Amino acid sequence: MSARIFSPAKTAMQSGKAKTGRWILEFDPEVPRKIDPLMGYTSSRDMKSQIRLTFETREEAVAYADKNGIAYRIQEPKESKRRQISYSDNFRYDRRIPWTH
Repeated sequence: MSARIFSPAKTAMQSGKAKTGRWILEFDPEVPRKIDPLMGYTSSRDMKSQIRLTFETREEAVAYADKNGIAYRIQEPKESKRRQISYSDNFRYDRRIPWTH
């Protein structure tokens, strides 16, 4: 039984940073998923794949995994590659490229 500890990135539909400061412990699948031949649904007998534990800090998640004897790996959050600028910067007088319609 192994798990992954990570901090989720914001979704493409978010402009803010909601739901990004938490850390989640999620179990790795032990049984591969299979496709139902009649309906085509993807299913699994692995009940641990439905468990997602949420923690405020990474240290809390690691302490929980150590306390319960769960092997884990930590995925560090990726930094945003976009540069944050304000809307008013579009209208600055000292822009490199003048703004026109």
